[in-house]
Amino acid sequence: MDLNDIHTPVLLERCVELLTPALDKPGAVLVDATLGMAGHAEAFLTRFPGLTLVGLDRDLDALAIARERLTPFADRIHLVHTVYDGIGDALDSLGIDEVDGVLFDLGVSSLQLDRVERGFSYSKDAPLDMRMDSTSLLTAEVILAEYSEQDLRRIFKEYGEEKLAARYAQAIVAARIDTPFVRSAQLVEVITAVTPVAVQRQGHPAKRVFQALRIEVNQELAVLERAIPAAMEAVAVNGRIVVMAYQSLEDRIVKRAFAAASSSSAPAGLPIELPEHKPVFSLVIRGAELASGDEKAVNPRATPVRLRAAQRIRRAE
Repeated sequence: MDLNDIHTPVLLERCVELLTPALDKPGAVLVDATLGMAGHAEAFLTRFPGLTLVGLDRDLDALAIARERLTPFADRIHLVHTVYDGIGDALDSLGIDEVDGVLFDLGVSSLQLDRVERGFSYSKDAPLDMRMDSTSLLTAEVILAEYSEQDLRRIFKEYGEEKLAARYAQAIVAARIDTPFVRSAQLVEVITAVTPVAVQRQGHPAKRVFQALRIEVNQELAVLERAIPAAMEAVAVNGRIVVMAYQSLEDRIVKRAFAAASSSSAPAGLPIELPEHKPVFSLVIRGAELASGDEKAVNPRATPVRLRAAQRIRRAE
């Protein structure tokens, strides 16, 4: 398998550019919190010969591919099977107190999307799995079989931002009485049948439902709420964190965490800002940066990306 044929790392050069000031020194440590098939990791290890990389991933298939791909750098890598909110425990287990850089490339990996049997795509029939970690128990099939209509409506609305959440939840509960949902094509058929034609013209009717199910299966937003602060805590002074998000719910969590860390915590009205209230991070990028037209043309998966970066400027008092 030629990994470059199926995996073009998103915003690779921009990520290298943003992290270089923190990593261009002897003994630097980078955490790739979403290792995937190691496209970003390989580039960083190649360009920084003194770099040690800690790669985290919940997907055992991805870890196996990454380990093989990074064989030339075996003496400079530590690969850990964990969800990225386990970054603190992973670093503790390796005896690493601080790191110089952290990279998050959120969402579904190329490996998960391109392997039909994983069930992430609404465009190809597959088992309703959607687990990023094959050792976990919750699947999309379990959710569709066991969640109440109210809970289905909630996740479609909150995680899919789906306007027809109530209609879809009702249709699923009615359909599963006769036939359990086990394949993605069954779910697509039920959703399509109750979607107005005018709405179908605006995009695939199952897109947001599949996103919501994937987020619920993998608890992506809850994990991210814990992971970003934990990662920021691990960053050394002058170190940097770079995050690529692909949908608004993820980006909102990152934006909020960065904003809090880069703002004064002093109560309003104080005549002078005490040292303990000063920001601990500064924003490297104001707002979110989008992919260029050229990047989107080369790598369509970069189209929705929102990139944010921050640098630690001091430790909290």
